Amino acid sequence: MFHSTTAKLLYLSKRARPDILLPVSFLTTRVQSPNKDDWGKLQRVLKYLNGTRDLGICLRADSPTNLTAHIDASYGVHIDGKSHSGMCVSLGAGPILVKSSKQKIVTKSSTEAELIALSDLSSLVIWSRDFLIAQGESVGPATIGQDNQSTMALADRGASVSERTRHINIRHYWVKDRVSSGEIQIIYTPTDEMVAEAISSQSHFRVKSSSSFESSY
Repeated sequence: MFHSTTAKLLYLSKRARPDILLPVSFLTTRVQSPNKDDWGKLQRVLKYLNGTRDLGICLRADSPTNLTAHIDASYGVHIDGKSHSGMCVSLGAGPILVKSSKQKIVTKSSTEAELIALSDLSSLVIWSRDFLIAQGESVGPATIGQDNQSTMALADRGASVSERTRHINIRHYWVKDRVSSGEIQIIYTPTDEMVAEAISSQSHFRVKSSSSFESSY
């Protein structure tokens, strides 16, 4: 029943309720061996949904077509030290693409975690832009909101000048090439305006351990 209910929540979060994507992404990691605590966390998500039945997605596109994305990361929130990435892509109002996922590697700073999120998730933004162009739409550079100015500086330079970030693999600087080619542009977005924080940040759902999964809704 835990596995089945989590799968249904995953379907719902992908299509109409991206606000539960972060806790659902955690619950999917527990479907093989859930315990009593996990069942309690699942019940909390269901109670939240029951109390917010009227929430959903309202879509509206700007004219001319303007692709906007917000990408954020929450540093070191998982029990194994890995960070969590979140992304929200919109054409005006309402998300057309949302992603919340655990990062594959352990990072040494919040700046590095943000850079990895930017690198990994920007490819989906570019794919969305290419799809619109293939449909005959006239689309300028996709705008990506980022709330970490150190990450923006690294992406702008395409190389590290600090001992603290010199170890970062060069593959994460491909963002620099995409900015130079005009496919994307990165703008500063304050944290309190960062839409993607709701699907990446521990301030909404803490996932440090299976016993400290807390909702702030």
